[in-house]
Amino acid sequence: MSAAQIGDTVRVHYSGKFEDGTQFDSSDGRAPLEFTIGAGQIIPGFEEAVVGMEPGESRTTVVAPEKGYGPRRTELTMEVGRSDLPPDLDPEVGQRLKLTRESGGSMVVMVTEVSDASITLDANHPLAGQSLTFAIELVEITGPTP
Repeated sequence: MSAAQIGDTVRVHYSGKFEDGTQFDSSDGRAPLEFTIGAGQIIPGFEEAVVGMEPGESRTTVVAPEKGYGPRRTELTMEVGRSDLPPDLDPEVGQRLKLTRESGGSMVVMVTEVSDASITLDANHPLAGQSLTFAIELVEITGPTP
């Protein structure tokens, strides 16, 4: 058997947990996650953990924010006046909203605070700023990148 390396397409089972042990994602009950190492399809710290693994091998790794979803950035939070919202919108904390940018693109934000006068929106990835623990099992190496 050979070990996984950059350029290989691999299939893995995984579970991801926060530092307190709470699971936030898992491939349990689903097909293994397939990706090409080095193609930027998943977070860098996860990719790096798979390099050198052989099919059937398992490992646990902690991914720091810098190799995960990045640090939380305060400039990605904004307060919006209730008068600037559509009248039929009744925002709740935890709700996800899709905003259209002036440039024509869109972004997903989460409502983090609601008051009578305004709401606070956060465009950070929900896992930004967190160290994440992944248990990874390399199921197979399906081949090098063509």
